[in-house]
Amino acid sequence: MSSLRQLAVEALSNLPLNGQTTLAVDAEARAILREWMLAARRGNSAPVAPKAPATERTPQTVEEKLEWLKQKAQNWPVAKALGSLRDTMVFATGSPHARLMLVGEAPGYEEEQQQEPFVGPAGRKLTQILQAMGLQRSEVYISNICKFRPSMGPQQNTANRPPADEEIAACLPIILAEIRAIQPACIVCLGGTAARGLLGHAASVASQRGKWFDCQGIATRVTYHPSYLLRNDTLSARRSVWEDMLAVMQKLGMPISAKQQNYFR
Repeated sequence: MSSLRQLAVEALSNLPLNGQTTLAVDAEARAILREWMLAARRGNSAPVAPKAPATERTPQTVEEKLEWLKQKAQNWPVAKALGSLRDTMVFATGSPHARLMLVGEAPGYEEEQQQEPFVGPAGRKLTQILQAMGLQRSEVYISNICKFRPSMGPQQNTANRPPADEEIAACLPIILAEIRAIQPACIVCLGGTAARGLLGHAASVASQRGKWFDCQGIATRVTYHPSYLLRNDTLSARRSVWEDMLAVMQKLGMPISAKQQNYFR
């Protein structure tokens, strides 16, 4: 079991995830911290040379913040404690200065192998959608609600499953911190799992389509996951996703050609 000191250190270390870089400490807390410091000194029998001042600083740039988050996510204790997620962390890909952020559910087999989100069949479909919008993957930011592939036991092989509610909740602080770091102009939830995590909506994707929602002050759209189009490659399904993407393009002020406007009509 963790000691009070270990729990306190862990809690203080995680404050930046919520955008907090300072903490008010009352006299009693200062006394406790001072006692811990003195006890640590008393535990050393040999003289200890003075340490150089710490050079670590709070991440300032978007790149620094994302790298810090990536390191935290690698050994995220809340996710690890579940025992239902695999060990390989898959963080994100794309531009840290993107105006458009796309959020999926969790890494699959190919994502885990390459340690990059959306590189399997669904990822290739997403790339095609972005290209139809006039965008490259390198121009957007792509991430997942859950940073680890959900486990299905030792014989899982290439099989995948969506993350459970507790797995979404465990990883949610990381993706929310990513959003605060990037501050995109628009977010697209790819599928119901992403919408459930970011918006708290358990409703079907069909019932959420065609509307704008708010996630941490950022305009957010819900559409079908690209894997849905792989299973249901009908004209109506493709038209639904494309209508959502046209709304996103309009929100971002992107030019929309007559050809793009009339896709799937």
